[in-house]
Amino acid sequence: MRLSAQTLNQLPAQVARPVYDRATQAVGIVHFGIGAFHRAHQAWYTDAAMNAGQRDWMITGVSLRSAGVARQMNPQDGLYTLAERSGDETVLRVVGAVRNVLVASQEPEAVIAAVAAPTTHIVSFTVTEKGYCRAGEGALDFEQAHSLSFYYFVTQGLLRRRNQGLAGFTLLSCDNLADNGGKLRALMLQYLERHEPGLVAWFEANCTCPSTMIDRIVPATTDDDRAMVADAISSLQDDACVVTEPFSQWVIEDHFAGPRPRWEAVGAQLVEDVAPFETAKLRMLNGAHSLLAYCGLKAGHTYVHEAIADPALGQLTETLMRHEAAPGITPAPGQDLSAYADALIARFGNPSLNHRLIQIAMDGSQKIPQRWLETLAANAALGCQCPAILAGIMAWVDHLKGINGPVDDPMAERLSRLVARDQSFAAILAALFTADGPMAGIWTPLPTEFAA
Repeated sequence: MRLSAQTLNQLPAQVARPVYDRATQAVGIVHFGIGAFHRAHQAWYTDAAMNAGQRDWMITGVSLRSAGVARQMNPQDGLYTLAERSGDETVLRVVGAVRNVLVASQEPEAVIAAVAAPTTHIVSFTVTEKGYCRAGEGALDFEQAHSLSFYYFVTQGLLRRRNQGLAGFTLLSCDNLADNGGKLRALMLQYLERHEPGLVAWFEANCTCPSTMIDRIVPATTDDDRAMVADAISSLQDDACVVTEPFSQWVIEDHFAGPRPRWEAVGAQLVEDVAPFETAKLRMLNGAHSLLAYCGLKAGHTYVHEAIADPALGQLTETLMRHEAAPGITPAPGQDLSAYADALIARFGNPSLNHRLIQIAMDGSQKIPQRWLETLAANAALGCQCPAILAGIMAWVDHLKGINGPVDDPMAERLSRLVARDQSFAAILAALFTADGPMAGIWTPLPTEFAA
């Protein structure tokens, strides 16, 4: 029997659940990319806000191509269990903020109608770095941004809203991109200028794109995780459950076009400038994660907690965070980067969170620029070197050679061909980082002293 609205009353008393009437709540948010991270983060915050008294902030999720999440969630009326694991303790909560999941490739009209609905005030995104369809120089790749990209659906929804005399809305990127709100706005404007130039001025006047910083470690859910959750919720089957850590952080630029949930009442931070928090997260947490992924896989480890327990890799991670990344970050008032590094080491070592290194290693060409290369550039300006990041780049090159199995990256074929050539590591770096290399424009050229 599946978890659903009809079986919710069968849950054990210790499992928290929604205290609001889900059936009477309007959808206020349309979210593109409703994977495990969104369910453990933005939807979790929104559920908490509605439990605290906020109303009409249900979420319609959108999967652009795959129907997998829709098959998980729709038979469960959008309900799912979130399990927070730390040590021997697991805390369970059923999240009720998701109303339904639409599959854009199968029901495009329903997606457009959801975006255009008068009750929709926020359209949000966790589509990963590659979902923004950026070309080498960071501009929009119009060939990628076709009719199954979120740009098309957002544009069609905005057209209907304008034509019906409705207000615009907030576009909220929750992906790991520096200045994600600014980048989203620039890319949307490029799309509009090409496809709907008459909508540009209306978009600029009626829509906003705040920047955000999101932080929670969410491994891919396994069959063992699903079995654990089923045992804890009276043997109900929950195909959409998510396992995560107790820690969660969400920093949001307070620049909304209209109404929003009071997320700050349930732990989010609304600030004027996200940049210091975003920079620390990208360069310290994400940078260390990528280092552990490539170096850890090369050393034979499977999980993050195993890699960080390796004395050599643990020291390398400390070097990256404290001596390479942190010195180039200007913290916000009260932001303690040393304490942040301490907390990250502790979180990485959580043995109950089986965060696979191969999951983090995916899409390296899209992640490494903001995770490593900006730190390299900051240190080069100070005349300092980055041995930890250099070790990470070397391990990434080995990863591209296939030593860890098939390479999951949108540029895998081109990168794998380049690194397969019989040449030195320095020659491979030169080929990667030259102006006509495969990542020209996206990648900051590697300073010559690091190629030695």
